[in-house]
Amino acid sequence: MIQLNFSAEVRAAKEAGQPIVALESTIITHGMPFPQNVETARRVEQCVRDNGAVPATIAVLNGELCIGLSADQLNSLGQAKDVAKLSRADLPVCIATGKTGATTVAATMISAHLAGISVFATGGIGGVHQGAEQSFDISADLQELAQTPVTVVAAGPKAILDIPKTLEVLETLGVPVIAVGQDQVPAFWSRHSGIDAPLRLDSATDIARAAQTRAAMGLSGGQLIANPIPEADEIASEVLRPIIARALEEANAQGIEAKKVTPFLLGRIFELTEGKSLEANIALVLNNARLASEIAVAFSAG
Repeated sequence: MIQLNFSAEVRAAKEAGQPIVALESTIITHGMPFPQNVETARRVEQCVRDNGAVPATIAVLNGELCIGLSADQLNSLGQAKDVAKLSRADLPVCIATGKTGATTVAATMISAHLAGISVFATGGIGGVHQGAEQSFDISADLQELAQTPVTVVAAGPKAILDIPKTLEVLETLGVPVIAVGQDQVPAFWSRHSGIDAPLRLDSATDIARAAQTRAAMGLSGGQLIANPIPEADEIASEVLRPIIARALEEANAQGIEAKKVTPFLLGRIFELTEGKSLEANIALVLNNARLASEIAVAFSAG
């Protein structure tokens, strides 16, 4: 079994049977500049605490799989250069070679499951990229949801993706996609995608019960909880649509491919929205941390 390095806070929570919420680390290393990245990570961690759970930010530091980061570790990671972006394929290699890497949705799910953590809060999941019928660019996040039993709270698929195809793949893989409090799938920065949600639940208790029922039936995989961004913080889809189209055109013109696509698109959308996309991103991550904490508390209750 792989050695896990628990932070003091997470270790104490596990020993006491307290609810824990996993958090990814690519938002720190690939999502925004220092010091805003560290400040945001600390806000998200505090949001988890304020809602009755313990945060466990996950990363690989010098070959150690860390479940929870100290304040010093978080600050160092926020300033580190050339940090690897880890998914299922990269995670073991990074650990084996003693390197440092930040975990994506897939790698965070794997690590959380190894650590016995059932709930994970992120921003948005990866999925089927625009033009995937030619590029075959489909995120490992989707397959991970099909095989790793973690409840993932996100603001839906990232808006830069082909959302209908992403939902089709998730349906094929048997992954429950559950919208919270509305009948449409949210689209990351926007509350509505125009696409009906396959499932809807309105309470943390029902979401936890659905995961427990799935486990009791012996069904593999987790569930995707599509939690819409707060109304006051959203950017309407009709505003974003031409901006995303322009960013995609620029990516294609410059030959941006594979893991470089998402960071490029998010960066250009940040510029084209004059920073509003980042403000919305922070708001939705905090909202997801709140709901994930409520779900983790519900898990603990029964």
